[in-house]
Amino acid sequence: MVKSMKKADNSPSGPGRSPGVIGDIGRTVLDSLSAHIAILDDRGTILETNRAWQTFAAQGRDRATDGYIGANYLRVCDQAEGDGADDAHAVALGIRSVIRGEVEEFLHDYPCHSPEERHWFYMRAIRMESGEPVRVVVSHEEITLLKLTEEALKQSKLAMEEQKRELEETNIALKVLLKQRENDKAELERKVLGNIKTLVLPYVEKLKRAPLRARDKTTVDIIEAHLNDIISPLMQRLANINILLTPQELQVATLVKDGRSSKEIAEILSISETTVHFHRKNLRRKFGINSSATNLRSYLMSIT
Repeated sequence: MVKSMKKADNSPSGPGRSPGVIGDIGRTVLDSLSAHIAILDDRGTILETNRAWQTFAAQGRDRATDGYIGANYLRVCDQAEGDGADDAHAVALGIRSVIRGEVEEFLHDYPCHSPEERHWFYMRAIRMESGEPVRVVVSHEEITLLKLTEEALKQSKLAMEEQKRELEETNIALKVLLKQRENDKAELERKVLGNIKTLVLPYVEKLKRAPLRARDKTTVDIIEAHLNDIISPLMQRLANINILLTPQELQVATLVKDGRSSKEIAEILSISETTVHFHRKNLRRKFGINSSATNLRSYLMSIT
């Protein structure tokens, strides 16, 4: 609104400076303040201004000014056009509300830019407590630094939101890649299992039906057992439930699950039946099978 005063007709429409509005101490206090301050009467006429108001009003002029003493501030705001007109009209309405006693104070912040610089001001209008006649103190405090800080924080927030969005997109992309990797791994496992079952095990079965020596038959059985170790989901299940088995215990568990007897397991692994019984006992203990009524093979099949 101070800037609007500079562009308006500054011919006095009321009395000149009124010595009685403020005393010497009041003048000293007003001139010591950084805010641009004017005192208006009940018609909006400027009765007093402080040094900050006068200095700002004199910017761009060849001579000093008294800050438009006698000019009608409300009329200037009402007649404002172009950039800032909406703010000026809002200020005029707010000051009139203060004059009429409808509100105790009116607050408004507004931009006041020049071609060279950007400025913002915080305007406050409040009635003096002296009673009658009505006097309104209008102050304009520059808040450019605050506004620039707010803009910087806003830009920083936008940048952080953009960074967050990019991180979320990257996270989604990584999840897709991990999912694809898991799918590829599962597909590879299916191919390996399929190839073993269709391309290898049938020939192992043929060898088992062939007239082999006992030692050769045992070798074929061992090969079959190891292949079953590879394709059996039992291994993964055992890892998932955090049960640690020795390699031979795992072999015995696989053969038990396949329905092999202790004698057959002993022949396949080239160990004694006593050792097989020992491993079976350890398997029951590690799996927590305390009841003798629970069949080890049935339990192994249930967790596969």
